[in-house]
Amino acid sequence: MASVDEIHKAQRTEGPATILAIATATPLNCVEQSTYSDYYFRVTKSEHKTELKKKFDLLCKKSMIKKRHMQLTEEMLKEHPNIGEHNAPSLNARQDLVVMEVARLGKEAATKAMEEWGEPKCKVTHLIFCTTSGNDMPGADFQLTKLLGLNLNVKRYMIYQQGCYAGGTALRLAKDLAENNKGARVLVVCSEITIFTFRGPSEAHVDNLVGQALFGDGASAAIIGSDVIPNVEKPLFQLVWTSQTIVPNTEEVIALHLLEAGLTFHVLKDLPDLISNNIENVLVEAFQPLSLSDYNSIFWIVHPGGRAILDQVEEKLGLKPEKLRASRHVLAEYGNMASACVLFIMDEMRNKSKEAELSTTGEGFDWGVLFGFGPGLTIETIVLRSVML
Repeated sequence: MASVDEIHKAQRTEGPATILAIATATPLNCVEQSTYSDYYFRVTKSEHKTELKKKFDLLCKKSMIKKRHMQLTEEMLKEHPNIGEHNAPSLNARQDLVVMEVARLGKEAATKAMEEWGEPKCKVTHLIFCTTSGNDMPGADFQLTKLLGLNLNVKRYMIYQQGCYAGGTALRLAKDLAENNKGARVLVVCSEITIFTFRGPSEAHVDNLVGQALFGDGASAAIIGSDVIPNVEKPLFQLVWTSQTIVPNTEEVIALHLLEAGLTFHVLKDLPDLISNNIENVLVEAFQPLSLSDYNSIFWIVHPGGRAILDQVEEKLGLKPEKLRASRHVLAEYGNMASACVLFIMDEMRNKSKEAELSTTGEGFDWGVLFGFGPGLTIETIVLRSVML
């Protein structure tokens, strides 16, 4: 009879958790940032609020965003007019529009990731689903299991209402699952739809305009496992080290509250300062085992919470402009998609790096770091090592 220690050891893997495939998806409806201010004030019947519109015009112009994808359409707003008001009861309507669509958009990204992985879906042993969009039971993880036709004994983990840092949270959990369950293949899906946070402008809640100018819809997915199968699986990035940190006394810096009027968004102006002033302490801890202090020698996957955050992180750490290229690209093309963003950035980085054949000097090769930021103020950190072949 095997001992407990022998059983325990047999369940663990030998190699580190590795990302084996990445994919993304967006709704078909696309809005241009250059005309979004006019659209937003028209569909919310707020064109008479001229001073607020001037502020929103400026936010959109300074955002560095070119376009965003949004599930919410003008036709939906006409059918559910309370959603376009600032504080009208609309939770039921938002739930009806979001609950199944979050799983469906996640299915699109997950299907692409599994196709890239190339293995049958019966080999998916764990599912992590992450969203800030809606709550329901059974949850989006249950719905996605049915939509994909996964094994009914797949081990599911549902991450609701964590905000923008949760893409890092999902990868951190996937690392632990992959390394502590021999043969595990973990499907991570982050799916975000902004119908819950969309609302009209209000003089009493000006920071709401920041969210209206930044957030977009999208889903991303990844397959993660240890002990990569040679000549079958194609490794991309190893997940080497992870951490989660709360910045002290920052509970109200970013806050989202679920009310009858939907999910309200609040942010303080000192958010970029707080992130840039606390990021170096995390970096020192993360790269101390490697004796690495030249932050321009690594690649960067930074959640694009907004242009000011990227600008101040770059300035604080003395990063070369190209180091945040992938993060800025995703912000410009998609906006802030909350938890889904970091995998969009990772996908952009691996694609551009392969295209340019930057095997020794370009971004996306050798050592790197992933940062997610969100309510708390919470910082997720992952040290990565590229193993792209």
